[in-house]
Amino acid sequence: MNPTIPAERPIDEAALLAAFPHPLDTTAAEVAERVAASGRVLVVLDDDPTGTQSVADLPVLTRWDRADLVWALGRGAAAVYVLTNTRSLEAATAAERNREVVRSAVAAAAEVGVVVAFVSRSDSTLRGHFPLETDVIAETLAETGAPRPDGVLIVPAFPDAGRVTIGGVHYMRGEGGLTPVAETEFANDATFGFVSSDLRDYVAEKTGGAIPAERVLALTLDVIRSGPEAVAGLLRRAADATPIVVDVVEESDMRTVALGLEIVEAEGRSFLYRVGPPFVRARIGQAVRAPLTEDEVFAEVAANDRGGLVVVGSHVGLTSRQLARLQRDRPGTAVAEIDVNAVIEGDREAELAQVVDAAVAALATGDVIVHTSRLLVKTDDPEASLDISRRVSAAVVEVVQRVLAAAPPRFVIAKGGITSSDVAAFGLAIRHAIVRGPMLPGIVSLWQPVDGPAEGIPYIVFAGNVGDDDSLSAVVATLSRD
Repeated sequence: MNPTIPAERPIDEAALLAAFPHPLDTTAAEVAERVAASGRVLVVLDDDPTGTQSVADLPVLTRWDRADLVWALGRGAAAVYVLTNTRSLEAATAAERNREVVRSAVAAAAEVGVVVAFVSRSDSTLRGHFPLETDVIAETLAETGAPRPDGVLIVPAFPDAGRVTIGGVHYMRGEGGLTPVAETEFANDATFGFVSSDLRDYVAEKTGGAIPAERVLALTLDVIRSGPEAVAGLLRRAADATPIVVDVVEESDMRTVALGLEIVEAEGRSFLYRVGPPFVRARIGQAVRAPLTEDEVFAEVAANDRGGLVVVGSHVGLTSRQLARLQRDRPGTAVAEIDVNAVIEGDREAELAQVVDAAVAALATGDVIVHTSRLLVKTDDPEASLDISRRVSAAVVEVVQRVLAAAPPRFVIAKGGITSSDVAAFGLAIRHAIVRGPMLPGIVSLWQPVDGPAEGIPYIVFAGNVGDDDSLSAVVATLSRD
């Protein structure tokens, strides 16, 4: 047990931080200047589309042919996102998808004439294919002749959403203080569950002991808040893909780490990144963008006079509370429920047809909520649970496809990681988009599709595990025509 952690739960954050120096005032501009000088572009393999919620004005792809990467890398952005959706896939398919993206990106980078580095963006509550994805990226880069990375930075922190790492231990903020992440509902995930909150132990757990906790470097707040040179000093100790777990409590911590990385990367060292949503923003020196207003959302698109479509697939407790609050705040909003049992075991076509008919009719006069039934259907077999999730998501996609064809909505909100990925790539057939910015401070991303049948329809990617009970209602209020 980390000796700095009190035994009481929840933990007093101020008391925990008292042992560490105060944060530095590292600015985004300092980082952006160094990144521009390096010419390096980050290729972010995003295992669900919610990773874009912390950035703005960057290209995002749902396909990864070489031509797609050429389009994205040719736009002059410091980072590009590739939506792999691997969190919804079994391990072998996820691995192959990572290989495909890396190969295409390396080829496209050579064609465009830019230097790329790779980010494996995953969940701030530690759910996902780790270490599989970073291992595959490293192996695939080696096949192209690139050197093996010196280190793999593990930075799941997402302060905007209440996830912080202190003393190597990852926490969730709540009303009463901090709770170690392994003591939250997310650690019980049917596919990606875990028992370790100390990220060093988490690495040992997920590698089956192949990398023991004592071999993991910890870039803690006392080092980070000593400045970029101190960060660089610790990073120089990494070799042969050493895992490095990183403390973060606020944006300046990540920016200082970014400056330290710039120092050692200029010396020829290379790193992979396994991170939560905000790290890319800090790593490229992008300032925190204020939430988009209604005028900004519809400034470049012609809003139609139909209602908006809110699609809810996530089953975490927070999502269900947000859905209930939305229905309470907007009691006139139509609701169409997809019965999961009917989709899996009953008359699937009849179930989807009635949902589509109800949604299309409702959009003529106002917004409509389409949600899956709230009882989560799963099994004790992780792969079988993933298969059920995919079948339910396929049903959601088909509903969105049919609604889009019959009555294009004013906007589309998708709630949940797998849901928002599949709705983007298949329901709305978005191939290329631009991330416009957040709808709430630091969370909930708005994409502007630049091609396909959804071109001109604002698409909002809303993770299942972010915000408070009022957040979904607040976003709908901003976008709704009434």
